Amino acid sequence: MAFISLFRYLLVGSLAGCFAACTGVGPTTNLFRSSSPHEQYGQSLKEAKLDRTALGTDWLQAGERALRDSLKITVPYRESGYFASNKAFAVGYRLDAQRGDRFLVQVETQGQKDVQVFIDVFGLEGRGRTNLIASSKADTNVLAWEPRRTQTYLIRVQPELLRSGRYTISITREPALSFPVKGRDSRQISSFFGASRDAGRRRHEGVDIFAPRGTPAVASVDGIVTGIGTNSLGGNVVFISDNERSIRLYYAHLDRWIVTNGQRVSVGDTVGFVGNTGNARTTGPHLHFGIYGYNEGATDPLPFIRLGRGPARQSLLSESRLGDSVRVSAARSFVRSAPGSDAPIIRQLPKSAVVTIVGGTETWLRVELPDGQTGYMASNTTETAKRPLRRLTLPTPGSLVDEANPAAATIDTLTQGATVEVLGVYNQFQLVRGPDQQTGWLLQASAP
Repeated sequence: MAFISLFRYLLVGSLAGCFAACTGVGPTTNLFRSSSPHEQYGQSLKEAKLDRTALGTDWLQAGERALRDSLKITVPYRESGYFASNKAFAVGYRLDAQRGDRFLVQVETQGQKDVQVFIDVFGLEGRGRTNLIASSKADTNVLAWEPRRTQTYLIRVQPELLRSGRYTISITREPALSFPVKGRDSRQISSFFGASRDAGRRRHEGVDIFAPRGTPAVASVDGIVTGIGTNSLGGNVVFISDNERSIRLYYAHLDRWIVTNGQRVSVGDTVGFVGNTGNARTTGPHLHFGIYGYNEGATDPLPFIRLGRGPARQSLLSESRLGDSVRVSAARSFVRSAPGSDAPIIRQLPKSAVVTIVGGTETWLRVELPDGQTGYMASNTTETAKRPLRRLTLPTPGSLVDEANPAAATIDTLTQGATVEVLGVYNQFQLVRGPDQQTGWLLQASAP
């Protein structure tokens, strides 16, 4: 306890100095980009030489390990978990995202003290490389983020040291832009990007949104009108530039427009009215909506304006189960890389194998194996490890150790003839409860 108190004193003092000074230019700062709060915190550990302590080293390594051993999820998603003050914790979630998505990551914590949680988003590049994309601000447990490329991303969540508590992470997706036709949504889109046009001589470079003539076409972004006019294909058209995203929005077949070149518009402002001008005179009134990158051609606008999938609805794991040991109750069970029966298998476990619940949902438990591997297991293949499987009497003395590892530390030495309760197994070890109710691992060679 004395070490923990000293560690906390040094850490708080170091962090106070770092967050007061790390925004300037100096030998410990990056001259070309601002470091994230997570990086600043890690730097403060090094400056205070706390990275040389076991707990400080574990925190830095946990953050790196979460990038390597991340788990795959599908959005919207939520799960609960627990982190302890005496053990470094970090978790990584991989998800596939499209340009045009907008994600909201929220981490709610419950504990005796407030805790800062670092949320970082990385792009997964080739050969296992990661590129930091976005970070939550210091002292906030919320991050809104829009991917600029369609690829796989990784969200890392890591709390500060010396805090314990329960947490719930929620990740939801919404469209990056507002819908461009008043009173309508993506369910009214009837022709999509890439559809054949003119007997295959060209492709549709947008989406068509049908609505009665005169329905307001509205600005999907805060931007500047950079073009109005008439052409043979689009009829009456309007262009709006969004400098934040480096895209231009194209409104076509308008009955008429009511904006001027150079005009600034805000989300929801009317720019014109739905019609069927140009080459749409033989069809019903609709808005052709397109998106063009500043340095590229047309891009599919659907991800930018499609309906979100709503809030995450997974049933959260009961708080009382977090941190519990469970064992495999079926003939075998699989540890998977994602919470679903079709996810890749990481490990196959035999009956009675013991794992620890570190998070998850009522249906899919996020578990940690005794060797540190994490993954998801179907809850219905497990049972509590509190009820003993059997009792055995030791024929020889045995060492009760704190991990299922030959190099683990000894908790207690059990005498010959001692009776223990076997709670589960893992490789050549048995999880047992000794005569004084201490729980630990016993090498199976110590048992008959």
